[in-house]
Amino acid sequence: MGLLSNRISKDSLTPGDHIYSWRAAYVYAHHGIYIGDDKVIHFTRRGQEVGTGTVLDFLLVSSTPKTPLIPCPMCSPREEAGNNGVILSCINCFLCGGNLYRFEYAVNPALFLAKARGGTCTRAVSNPDDVVVHRAKFLLEENGFGCYNVFKNNCEDFAIYCKTGLLVFIIQTTMGQRGQAVSYIGGPLAAVLSTPMRLVTTNVYGMAAMAVGVYCVSRYAADIGIRTDAEKVNVEDLTRRLAAGLVQVVEPQIVPIESQEGLHISS
Repeated sequence: MGLLSNRISKDSLTPGDHIYSWRAAYVYAHHGIYIGDDKVIHFTRRGQEVGTGTVLDFLLVSSTPKTPLIPCPMCSPREEAGNNGVILSCINCFLCGGNLYRFEYAVNPALFLAKARGGTCTRAVSNPDDVVVHRAKFLLEENGFGCYNVFKNNCEDFAIYCKTGLLVFIIQTTMGQRGQAVSYIGGPLAAVLSTPMRLVTTNVYGMAAMAVGVYCVSRYAADIGIRTDAEKVNVEDLTRRLAAGLVQVVEPQIVPIESQEGLHISS
């Protein structure tokens, strides 16, 4: 994998890999866990969902793997997959005609910031492959991964949890917010915060630099690999919390910029 692209070939896949494929003209990426034998477990918009009320709802629906006219013999029938959103697909149905990419773990700060697009890497360390596959299979067979929400509980959240066992709970009620979700929020937020620069300068490059800086700090501060409020959650305990209604998705919230002050990047 190179600096600008995480694209790989199917031949290089190993069980436990966190993979993804871009959809909707590279606006959104769909993530999953490869478990071997050309099969992928992933979290989709099924059952109870929390919409955004924006054009993202259309993009996400349009990028969800479609049910083929001729049923794929390798994939779980959708009616047997239940309503919890976690399903099993073959690699071809997962990719839906797109290219294959592998998510990177334990990247250094410089590489993390160089990967300008969110949803491609994290500073968090992956657990052993057998543990990753166990988590994915357990969530497939048991209580799923809760309600789908593009900002708080999405396919990327599912894959990162399977790889690391880490989740962020706010007052024990909400999960998630990973790379591409931060991209959706951080981009417009950075543009808004750079606007006051016009009061002191008309230099377009200066305003652009500030916008990029705000965006990068937002991405870095939200990464699961450095957050101090990330909690290691056993998969069996997570399904018990979900079944008991102790964990649920709430409306998306933007982290105030003042909470990111004093952020220091170190190796």
